[in-house]
Amino acid sequence: MIPEFPAWPYVPTLARLALAIAIGLLVGIERERRNKGAGIRTFAFAALLGAVGGLLGQAFALLALALLGVLVALLNVETIRAGEGAELTTSAALLVTAFAGVLAGLGHTFTPTVLAVATAALLAWKEPLAGFSHALTEAELRSAILLAVLAFVIYPILPTGSLDPWRLIQPRMAWVTVILIATLGFANYVLLKLYGARGLELTGFLGGLVNSTVTVAELASRARASGGQLVEAAFRGVLLATVAMLIRNVAILGLLAPRALLDAAAPLIVMLIGAAVAAFLYGKGAPMRRHRPTVEDPGHESPLPGMQSPFSLTSALRFGLIFLALQVAGTLAQRTLGHAGFYAVSVAGGLISSASATAAAANLVATGTLSPRVAGGGAILASLTSALVNLPIVARMTQDRALTRRLAWALAGLIGLTAIGAVAQNRLPALVSPAPTGSPAALLPSPPERR
Repeated sequence: MIPEFPAWPYVPTLARLALAIAIGLLVGIERERRNKGAGIRTFAFAALLGAVGGLLGQAFALLALALLGVLVALLNVETIRAGEGAELTTSAALLVTAFAGVLAGLGHTFTPTVLAVATAALLAWKEPLAGFSHALTEAELRSAILLAVLAFVIYPILPTGSLDPWRLIQPRMAWVTVILIATLGFANYVLLKLYGARGLELTGFLGGLVNSTVTVAELASRARASGGQLVEAAFRGVLLATVAMLIRNVAILGLLAPRALLDAAAPLIVMLIGAAVAAFLYGKGAPMRRHRPTVEDPGHESPLPGMQSPFSLTSALRFGLIFLALQVAGTLAQRTLGHAGFYAVSVAGGLISSASATAAAANLVATGTLSPRVAGGGAILASLTSALVNLPIVARMTQDRALTRRLAWALAGLIGLTAIGAVAQNRLPALVSPAPTGSPAALLPSPPERR
């Protein structure tokens, strides 16, 4: 005996059925264009069947899916008899479409729509996806899986907060750095394969918005692994990472503490302009040299030496340990030195993340702990330290004297511009009460003495 159902509201029911039909049509169009046995009408009926099952209840939804399973079985039997093989992709698309129809019948809109769009995209992009998968090497696939393990398996199980009673070691914060290094390495590898040396420069700027020190280390490692082919692009990428770091710090300071930004505007602006000029004029990116085809494989371009692995897990873990050590040292310095150690903490923060140091300075202004002028000086020190630390990183990882010398000249120019900007800034009246004599702000005009 068929149970009685309450009367359904006309407009909501019509909307659910219309969404189901639209889902079936969207997926079915692609199958119809490929001349498959199940085309646009079959998919529309499958989605409509699922929607009616969803409207009637859970038992009828399961029945609708079971009936569709019978239809899928008959479809595959017919194609096998015709000698065309099993229609596995079409069968899977039919089942997904039916589930989307059930969700539409239950009143969902976002989830079934996303399912329909994703299914249609996967069907339409068959050739690009197949070509991409065939072009992947085993090392690239393993690296992608390893990156997913780092981000989605290990990170969620790490304890939140501090492990010690002194609140010094925070494993999640340190692991974020490891994930960042691995992600940047993977992004560098992909962009290098797609765009050559120009991809390295793009990664330098985008990575500098996150963590310029980590980005520069990755650029330097790629330059060394390329056997000198990417030195010019790496130099330009380092300068672009510095530009991005300064833009990010200016934005952070302006959003969190606008008065502090005004009190540090001149040094930050001239530093930003100098880095931008050096990146776009002094560092001319050179196209990546191509290898000559071999006799055994004519016309084939062999990959860059050392580029077989998208990223190095050892390098990522090493930088994570360094980050953790500097974080503990910076926290202890702040606690033991108090307000007088603010500049020392800013310098230490610049070694790790100038964005964190700038945000901390802005928050201290918001709480009234620091004057905007002192906080602005801390942001300048953190930004300058973050730029200067690139030199030993590049020198050690590339072991290229010419590249190191060029970068040293560029950073020396930034120091000079920062000093000029600091002197000009100190001649301007402070927005708040001037910093007392002997405070860290009094040291601002002489950057060479801060090293």
